[in-house]
Amino acid sequence: MMSAQWKEAVLKRGKPKILWEGEPLLGSIYDEEEIEAAVGAIRESIDINAGFGFSSARIIEFEQAFAKYLGVKHCVAINSAGPGLDMAMRYLNLQPGDEVIVPAINFVAAPLAVVGAGGQIVWGEVDPDTLQLDPNDVEKRITHRTRAIFPVHMNGLSAPMDDLVELGKRYPHDQHGPLPVIGDAARACGGAYRGEKIGKKGLMTVFSFHTMKNMTTLGEGGMVATDDDDVAAFMRSTRFYGYDLDIWGSSFVMTKVQAAVGLVQLRKLDDFIAARRRLALRRHELLADVPELTLPIEPDDCVHSYYLYTCLICRKWAGEKRDKLIKMMFEEYGVKCLVANPPAYTVRKYLRDRTPGQRLPLSEELGARLFCVPIHPIMSDDDNERICASLLDCIERLRRE
Repeated sequence: MMSAQWKEAVLKRGKPKILWEGEPLLGSIYDEEEIEAAVGAIRESIDINAGFGFSSARIIEFEQAFAKYLGVKHCVAINSAGPGLDMAMRYLNLQPGDEVIVPAINFVAAPLAVVGAGGQIVWGEVDPDTLQLDPNDVEKRITHRTRAIFPVHMNGLSAPMDDLVELGKRYPHDQHGPLPVIGDAARACGGAYRGEKIGKKGLMTVFSFHTMKNMTTLGEGGMVATDDDDVAAFMRSTRFYGYDLDIWGSSFVMTKVQAAVGLVQLRKLDDFIAARRRLALRRHELLADVPELTLPIEPDDCVHSYYLYTCLICRKWAGEKRDKLIKMMFEEYGVKCLVANPPAYTVRKYLRDRTPGQRLPLSEELGARLFCVPIHPIMSDDDNERICASLLDCIERLRRE
């Protein structure tokens, strides 16, 4: 923890220069290169024999570039990660009673995809140190009805994919064989696990290029990555009304303009992640040894993308006092912290009603303690210091209450 003198000196500079959100509405950085790419794609599309194209060369180029970046065989561009998660669950052809294990500390997208495909959600606990789906807990929840394990690379850090894949092999389904592990990497684009980019491990991985994410294709977009030929063929068919395979499908295609901008963003992605990491590592130093705070960790086998900088408040401050800290940060210092995410079943009745009797004590405790402090690749070192000094000040004052 930095000295009181340092804190007071920083606070005298005033509030951060930008009103920082816990999850800023633009998660990456845009400049003239993205604008030129978009305009160029629009100009190309004026030709009536070209148009904006749902299968243009630009989309294929983006898919190939993203596949090369991840080190996978196939990438399939889509209009959003949500449909990608839906398609991933539909690929399993879930039958009534089929179970999919999903972490409870989660955004609602993944569990909703399970329900939408006709499956039964089984909530899994997370490792309290990493907030990633805990393989030890997963093993306890596997039954003869389990069809898949559905980890989320939560807030920019990789789930323990090798351990989960090994569980899938150890407990195969009687009819379908090894349990597939399907990754939701909406918040983790650009991170790494055991020397490879997130997206290489598991049957398939779904990425988001939503406006808040580490890279964005004009506010929406996504990608499904896989080394499996059958998965890739299913995704390509399903994203456009089931053509080629003659199956159910709808329109989940990406546009040429999005792909053109995506190619630019992809070239910059590692720089975006490096900027996030530099800020996070400095923040670790500034907030170290605060007894009320547990800072995000980075296991030795991972490269955290720090999509969110997720802290845990001490157990005594869970709930009401955590909320008061968040309120103080905003009202007094103009910093909007975020709770991302409490157990999904606690915030959505729809999910709670479909998982009766499932309560996860650890996840509920963590949900009352976690909060995310704003971080962004364009954030200045000065604003990073001001945010940290503000947090230290709020904690010290709450400590005296």
